[in-house]
Amino acid sequence: MYRTNTCGELRIGNVGQEVTLAGWVQRSRKMGGMTFVDLRDRYGITQLVFNEETNAELCAQANKLGREYVIQVKGTVNERYAKNEKIPTGDIEIIVSEMTVLNESLVPPFTIETNTDGGDDLRMKYRYLDLRRENVRANLELRHKFCIAVRNFLDSKGFLEIETPVLIGSTPEGARDFIVPSRMNPGQFYALPQSPQTLKQLLMVAGMDRYFQIAKCFRDEDLRADRQPEFTQIDCEMSFVTQNDILNTFEEMAKYLFKEVRHYDLGDTPFIRMPWHEAMRRFGSDKPDMRFGMEFVELKDTLGGTGTFGVFNDAKYIGGICAPGCAHYTRKQLDQLTDFVKSPQIGAKGLVHAKVNEDGTVKSSVDKFYTPEVLEQLKHKMDAKPGDLILIMSGDDAMKTRKQLCELRLEMGERLGLRDRNKFALLWVVDFPMFEWSEEEGRLLAMHHPFTAPRPQDVPLLDTDPASVLADAYDMVCNGVEVGGGSIRIHDAVLQAKIFKVLGFTPERAQEQFGFLMNAFKYGAPPHGGLAYGLDRWVSLFAGLDSIRDCIAFPKNNSGRDVMLDAPSRVDQKQLDELMIDVRPQTK
Repeated sequence: MYRTNTCGELRIGNVGQEVTLAGWVQRSRKMGGMTFVDLRDRYGITQLVFNEETNAELCAQANKLGREYVIQVKGTVNERYAKNEKIPTGDIEIIVSEMTVLNESLVPPFTIETNTDGGDDLRMKYRYLDLRRENVRANLELRHKFCIAVRNFLDSKGFLEIETPVLIGSTPEGARDFIVPSRMNPGQFYALPQSPQTLKQLLMVAGMDRYFQIAKCFRDEDLRADRQPEFTQIDCEMSFVTQNDILNTFEEMAKYLFKEVRHYDLGDTPFIRMPWHEAMRRFGSDKPDMRFGMEFVELKDTLGGTGTFGVFNDAKYIGGICAPGCAHYTRKQLDQLTDFVKSPQIGAKGLVHAKVNEDGTVKSSVDKFYTPEVLEQLKHKMDAKPGDLILIMSGDDAMKTRKQLCELRLEMGERLGLRDRNKFALLWVVDFPMFEWSEEEGRLLAMHHPFTAPRPQDVPLLDTDPASVLADAYDMVCNGVEVGGGSIRIHDAVLQAKIFKVLGFTPERAQEQFGFLMNAFKYGAPPHGGLAYGLDRWVSLFAGLDSIRDCIAFPKNNSGRDVMLDAPSRVDQKQLDELMIDVRPQTK
């Protein structure tokens, strides 16, 4: 037996007990004739004491220990003279009588501490060392608790956990597939699933009624902080349900997870259900952050054609936000905001501001173009108070300008400390457009996926005005992050064929790609719908992280590489020959 106790469980009540511990050396320090070693395992840290007067040879051994050595010690639990209130075991220490070095360690490339000196790339290369850090390990423990809570809730609601294949056929819609060559079927390929979408629908046709799976999904797309080429979603589907049934079930699930895992009570008030067009008009985003206000105010009637400012007079859209208490902003701060919106990532042409002075008068960067009466109307339209700052943007494309104004709103929310990571605001965004136009492909694409059902009242528009059709789709948003989304699915083969036609599929191509699903619908498919939660995103929100990478055990970097395993990598020519694959040389 390597240990009788972990390094995190001994307390003052254990004083006098003989114990055996095993773990890693966090640090050691010599003070006179005493050597103190902090021993760490997954459960915590316990201080070890070696006394030169009691056992000089053992103390000399302890003085040779390096960081991350793996050791086993035996000794007696003792009450500490100088207690450490920062750790749960801070009232006790172990007076060591025996020690065995189980494994030595090279000097780690970075410190194994919460505030490490290792950069991202270095820590990802040595991820197995990074995972020893308490804060990183805590993220994985949180993920574990979250998964247990998910399973407990869904089991209580009658859901069956069912695995679906990882090697499937490639589909043409959505992001790029990762493809896998088949040696036994030369020249043919599997694809890794972007989601188990069609498979869970087939499970509904099969009569499973309620399904879930904590499923690995794969998308070959450009990466950023909240994306990984492989990610995990909580995939769910239900039969004989309406949108309202699904929203109620998963709203209840969200409240359960917050209370059970995050110990945060969302209360009994139902989540807001906001139509997509309203979200875009009010916040310029289909995932609005509702922790704070600064809602958009449309100002075309107030500032368009009421003065001599040509930029506003020519603009098709003018919108503003009111930043409370920011009228004190200096010229330098206002220039910084202007540079922010003009950055390549946002792409605005400029920013107009107006300060409401303490006496109620308005001082604007476009004073010379407008009368005091118009500026007074602007103040009332914005509901601005003395000390507030009005920020205004305009453009020819209303949707594009709203998205730019959204970035400014979020920046101001950050500057004002309104995006508190310990505060949570959730809502549903509903009634998404069914289709979106692709300039690149010159056709309509499915905004979600081609199996999303249109709202029943919009089905006739598929023949006359498909671009105006709204989908029976919904997203759950938390703090400006989409944490889940889904829809009522099409369960009728005729309607599914019509959707494929709108998307530009020939009947032959639709049959080739999705014939298995359309054929299944002919054998009594029930009405069904579902939702997929992003597990990685949920955990990162609960942990207060900026990136989902830190709640994944072995993540990829922003280039999609695993720098620890050095993957992807080249394979032997023999393997390529077996798969009948020729690799073309790269051309620069």
